[in-house]
Amino acid sequence: KLNNSDANGKKFGIVKALWNSEITNRLHDGCYNTLLKYGAEIKDINTITVPGSFELIYGAKKLFKDYKPDAIILIGSIIKGETPHFNFISQSISDGVKDLNILFDIPFLFCVLTDLNQEQALNRSGGSAGNKGIDAAIAAIQLIK
Repeated sequence: KLNNSDANGKKFGIVKALWNSEITNRLHDGCYNTLLKYGAEIKDINTITVPGSFELIYGAKKLFKDYKPDAIILIGSIIKGETPHFNFISQSISDGVKDLNILFDIPFLFCVLTDLNQEQALNRSGGSAGNKGIDAAIAAIQLIK
């Protein structure tokens, strides 16, 4: 269980994809507000944006090198279309986040929704299935606590 001060004094990076911004904005809001709820200060949360989910990996690496946070949360949304593109992008991002966790000595948290349709994405970004941005923020705090 987290205390209201567990994020105090810690620096957080958030990398948010602009693609599917209706979803990623909702995830970001949940994540950001949860970090504040547990004691992070506004000055200690640095959010950058990248064009799409594939670019989250580069953005996270750059944020790590430039900002030196205690944890970085990668926020994206991929919604399946009619081509295999969804599979390639989803797997590549998953592998990239795994690689970041191996290469660097801080946690990189995967908050990339990989949904079959818009309804699922809305449900998982603040709808009936909760907000996965909140879950990612809590996991980040637990990992650096």
